[in-house]
Amino acid sequence: MQKNMRTTTILISTLLSGLLFASCVHDLDRMPTNDVTGPKVFSTEEGTRQAFAKIYGAWALTEGDVAGIDDGFTGFTRAFFNLQELPTDEAKCAWNDEAVNGLSDGTWDATTGFVAGAYYRSIIQIKYANEFLANVDSSPLKPEEKELMKAEARFVRAFQYWVLMDLYGDVPFITEQDPTGKTAPKKIARKELYDYIISELRAVEPLLKPAGQQVYGRAGQAAAQALLARVYLNAEVYTGTGHYAEAAEYAEKVITGGGHKLHPRYKDLFGADNHKFTDEIILAVPADGQNAQSWSGATFFVSASYNDDMLGKLKEKKLLDGIGTNGKWGGNRATPTFAKLFTPEDSRNLLLKATDTIEKLNDFNQGVYVYKYTNVTSDGKPGSHPDYCDMDFPLFRLAEMYLIYAECAARGAANKGKGLDYLNQIRSRAGIAPAGSLELSQIIDERGRELYWEGHRRTDLIRFGLFTSGSYLWEWKGGKASGAAMTADRLLYPIPASDALANPNLRPQSK
Repeated sequence: MQKNMRTTTILISTLLSGLLFASCVHDLDRMPTNDVTGPKVFSTEEGTRQAFAKIYGAWALTEGDVAGIDDGFTGFTRAFFNLQELPTDEAKCAWNDEAVNGLSDGTWDATTGFVAGAYYRSIIQIKYANEFLANVDSSPLKPEEKELMKAEARFVRAFQYWVLMDLYGDVPFITEQDPTGKTAPKKIARKELYDYIISELRAVEPLLKPAGQQVYGRAGQAAAQALLARVYLNAEVYTGTGHYAEAAEYAEKVITGGGHKLHPRYKDLFGADNHKFTDEIILAVPADGQNAQSWSGATFFVSASYNDDMLGKLKEKKLLDGIGTNGKWGGNRATPTFAKLFTPEDSRNLLLKATDTIEKLNDFNQGVYVYKYTNVTSDGKPGSHPDYCDMDFPLFRLAEMYLIYAECAARGAANKGKGLDYLNQIRSRAGIAPAGSLELSQIIDERGRELYWEGHRRTDLIRFGLFTSGSYLWEWKGGKASGAAMTADRLLYPIPASDALANPNLRPQSK
């Protein structure tokens, strides 16, 4: 089953005031194909703000802005989820189509739709940021507003370069300093890209607004610190050298920054009004069932989690009254292996076992149902639209920072007493007993329980050496129902063939 993307460019929030112009690209070097040129757009305050909104808007909406690829494959949160979750123990998809083929069983290739879709979504958002940065100085906006916008554009660009680095390794690289036209973008090595991302984030951190002062949906200092913590945490994978002390340092900045705290009820963070819970949510991709209608984002996360049979079982067990939307596609569920991480009293255990095994990948009713995401508000009301959902997708939560610090402490790079306290604050919120010690095996399991279906699992399993190895198996790992080790080439996704053909810099160099 494949729900194609449908988007409506209307107001998401005061930030996303409309996408003024779109461009169709296969490479980073192509200019927009529309009639409105950069200089015209930036000659007015309104045009400048709309160009700025387009940078953020590309996280939430698609507007046919990637040529030759179905919009349904290029929505960021949907594509990111599929690449980060489906090859792991946390999620399997029952659909059998070109978009997801090979992701659930680890047999993907360069023709898998979401492999290309995620790649081009990151590149288009980088392109929009570059266009903005190349032109904004000519805008009549006040200098202080321009400088803040520039810092945020650089943050978004760094975020998407992190996505590319994490998923694909060596990728094309271009900034606002590079000429546009027919020059093929150069390739940057993963380690060099890591250095660039760290440098950019450290440079913009003090230029962004402090925690609690930023407009919802826009990046502030805490978002830059959170991304720095995440990138440093995985430095050993990206560069061969660990930077766990730095990861702990930046996680601690977020924790002690005064703008965030753990929200008391875990389930609230994944419903139709989760935009209200900025106590814990640091930065999210906004959704709006009335004003930003899409088969990606919130609608995908909710509708692909349920079918009528599952919802009936949930109602029978009094676990869920409704999901707040008519859409029940029956696509994604978890593996029985993953479900073993939870105890019944854990409030994060939003799982319902259907079967003990998954003999057929394409049978949604095999495995473990997940009811983490809904289009229902924290007080039990349905979302604003019966078909399109309102839930915002959290890119960063405070709980992740607690877990990053705890992991760095377990690795000997931070205070173990403080790390254990942070770990136990998360466990206390979940209603489970405190841990008596701090072990790495606890951390990977706790990250699974806390962060599942939020786009972390593939990266986490790679960092812990569990993604391809035979030491941890789950259903359909390595193409077998009982699980099998995967080859090392599965650690990265391939650059889409269309880009490799169009750009000679991306092809393997002859020896």
